[in-house]
Amino acid sequence: MSNIGIWELVEPGVRRKVFEPGTSLMMMEVHFEAGAQSAEHSHPHEQMTYCMKGLFRFVIDGKAYELSAGKALNIPAGAVHSARALAPGILLDTFTPVREDIVRTV
Repeated sequence: MSNIGIWELVEPGVRRKVFEPGTSLMMMEVHFEAGAQSAEHSHPHEQMTYCMKGLFRFVIDGKAYELSAGKALNIPAGAVHSARALAPGILLDTFTPVREDIVRTV
């Protein structure tokens, strides 16, 4: 079953919508409730995250960053990272190459 364009609950207080991917690039919108966080993880994909709304605390390879509306952050391929919403917020995440572990098109 395809998950393109469908809101999915991925962690408590975190939901995402994956957009139709290109051949080597994908994007998704991620909504966080205040205090919600993503589990610490890594992947072999380069990631650019853009804060559309709210305030977030990212930890990338042990270093903390704050990300507010209108700002973007690059997460290198293989970097261990997590995000926590300090206020309700929305991120626009872009990955290259396509994250086949997330995109379901069938």
